[in-house]
Amino acid sequence: MISQEIIDEWLSAPFDLETQNSVKKLLKYPKKLEDAFYTSLKFGTGGMRGIMGVGTNRINKYTLGKSTQGLSKFLKKKYPAEELKVVIAFDCRRNSKSLAKIVADVFTANGIYCYLFSDLRPTPELSFSVRYLHAHCGIVLTASHNPPEYNGYKVYGKDGGQLVPPDDKVLINEIEKTTYKEIQYEGNPNLLNYIDKELDTAYHKTVLEDAKIHDKDKSQLKIVFTPIHGTSITAVPQVLKKAGYEQVFIVKEQEKPNGDFPTVVSPNPEEKEALNLAVKLAEQKQADIIIGTDPDSDRLGIVVRDLNQKPYYLNGNQTMVVLTEYILSKKQSKKLLNQNQFVASTIVSTPMIEIIAKAYKVKFKSCLTGFKWIAQLIENHPELNFVAGGEESFGYLVGSQIRDKDAVSASLLVCELASELKLKGRSIYDFLLECYKKYGMFHERLISITKEGKSGTDAISKLMEAYREKPPRKIGGIVIKTIKDYKNRIILKNQKKEEIDLPKANVLIFILEDGSRIALRPSGTEPKIKFYFSVNTEYDPKKTWKEKQKELDQKIDLFINDLID
Repeated sequence: MISQEIIDEWLSAPFDLETQNSVKKLLKYPKKLEDAFYTSLKFGTGGMRGIMGVGTNRINKYTLGKSTQGLSKFLKKKYPAEELKVVIAFDCRRNSKSLAKIVADVFTANGIYCYLFSDLRPTPELSFSVRYLHAHCGIVLTASHNPPEYNGYKVYGKDGGQLVPPDDKVLINEIEKTTYKEIQYEGNPNLLNYIDKELDTAYHKTVLEDAKIHDKDKSQLKIVFTPIHGTSITAVPQVLKKAGYEQVFIVKEQEKPNGDFPTVVSPNPEEKEALNLAVKLAEQKQADIIIGTDPDSDRLGIVVRDLNQKPYYLNGNQTMVVLTEYILSKKQSKKLLNQNQFVASTIVSTPMIEIIAKAYKVKFKSCLTGFKWIAQLIENHPELNFVAGGEESFGYLVGSQIRDKDAVSASLLVCELASELKLKGRSIYDFLLECYKKYGMFHERLISITKEGKSGTDAISKLMEAYREKPPRKIGGIVIKTIKDYKNRIILKNQKKEEIDLPKANVLIFILEDGSRIALRPSGTEPKIKFYFSVNTEYDPKKTWKEKQKELDQKIDLFINDLID
């Protein structure tokens, strides 16, 4: 039940008349009113995201103002007030630029010096800029690949990574204690500094240092690139040109930033539909590779040609596999591996990354879902050199100078691989098959079920608890060997309990006797519950990858029939 006190608060000052009138209109629609006010937006794995509009459960100048006011108080308690500096970036979404200015004004009104990008920039450039400018905090206004009606607010710490415990919990408490009447909106222009070209130059230089692998001829590689109306148009073409790539064809219909994303159902490179125009252009240009990035340029989708020259869409796990194998093999050939390096991935991503790491005798570190945990690993292990890391949701990072997944450096790295292979008459598809031959064939699939509103949130919670309290004994006819419960931080194996050495998270993983793995996890940024399936088999030279993939898909289908109604 929504508190009448909260509704009344939004019907009076300090809320402006436009907001008050919008709330009055919602009073006629009880369900919409409930969805807008039944809770307050929370920080999840990727910060705070929500639908734009009025209400405590919406992105607007007041919810962002409250968060920024609370963040200002948090920063003043953590650092000397006279030294405080923050950096703000924003993407192509509706209202991102104006909301970014409001956030900047709240900071400067609180006496905090603020660097604000003059126009849209990639999220990884914001991560880089926090470290480059020696700032104490970074903010980016983005909802990543969510639908057009969404926006969001990501908070980065001094290390350039998104906030993790205990700082995130302390910040949340500070925001919850902050009232709307406390928000200071009258900014101090003397504390505001607009930034652009200097940071672009430094960021591009860093990307080239980390992801430019070879100096061989690159002029022959044909690349089709689409930013899907997003921010990577400000970085990917420029970096590829500086690296020596001459044949980069941009999808014109998706070249200009546009928060309505008019050419796609969803601006998500994980979805094949989002790359339809790029595939069409690739056929016209006879391109070797297609790269598509999401609106804030931290995720990328890759399409290559299979053995029959047909488009083959790499999933996020396959992208991680080929990039990790490539960069480690190159470092090994240059004798740059000395067991002081590590690669990282998340608990719901392919097991192949750990297998590859062991083959090259580099350390492997696993973490919870969300790139902030990989950033924390880099920060917590200064004695080790971070080579690369990724997660199944199409995110990858090369080197430690940036502390978030970076579609710009990953785009360059995959082009380095493709161009080197082309000189040898080979392709990335060939390279992927070689990885399967070397390490075994792994196949993954993600199933997401959307449940909107308060009723959806409740349903997801009940579903997770049902699996936690009464887990199945078998899935698809195969006995469950191990259960990993990250909420209670325990591993159940052979009727024995072990402790999980990771922070609490609402994740369950079932490991079956045949090595198959199934993970269940509510999304931290969308009203979804996600099921991650991973199956594997030995390499069989008598069967093609597509034949083996079909067999593995059939096994996953059995698991889905058992788990999902």
